[in-house]
Amino acid sequence: MFILVNLKAYPCDAVDVAEAVADVAAESGARITVAPQAARLSSVAATGVETWAQHVSPVGHGSHTGSTLAEAVADAGAAGTLLNHSERRIKLADVDGSLAAARRTGLETVVCANNPDQAAAAAALGPDAVAVEPPELIGGDVSVASADPAIVEDSAAAVAAVDEDVELFCGAGVSNGEDVAAAADLGASGVLLASGVAKADDPRAVLRDLVSGI
Repeated sequence: MFILVNLKAYPCDAVDVAEAVADVAAESGARITVAPQAARLSSVAATGVETWAQHVSPVGHGSHTGSTLAEAVADAGAAGTLLNHSERRIKLADVDGSLAAARRTGLETVVCANNPDQAAAAAALGPDAVAVEPPELIGGDVSVASADPAIVEDSAAAVAAVDEDVELFCGAGVSNGEDVAAAADLGASGVLLASGVAKADDPRAVLRDLVSGI
């Protein structure tokens, strides 16, 4: 089970969270990654934790002020990138371009989608994984696996029908080991979460609970 902790733009100490993630990953053997703000990629990667970017732009070197260059992300120590998160939606053509940029630099990719139809469309572009996240549940207290299990099952089926090599992850409201176990039972091979760890008083305790569901 893959666990990605998205720090978004929360006012947490990214390095402290990364160190907690690294400790729990080492203790448990679980694959847990951290996606900090772009400016913190290098410092987070220096902790030894697997580090992901929150986004890369569909561009190469050149006149692209304000873009997040895949090469810069990789040079900073990132191993992968999220794309098309509900808080950073991009056009399908740009998803395709960002995937090409990620492949060019050896970054793994997870493309986010709202529903099974979007998940199928994203899978057709050939990312490593698609993550279904109903926007209305993001940041909430109820996991998608509990609130809308059918969307996870239907997305898993939709992605597999397009490309069996693309994994299906889920997110929105994931906060504990029971949520992780429920996601796995519904066909997901990974989960995305944010506030449950980024806003926690004791991130290590939350992370240990999360991996208990694997």
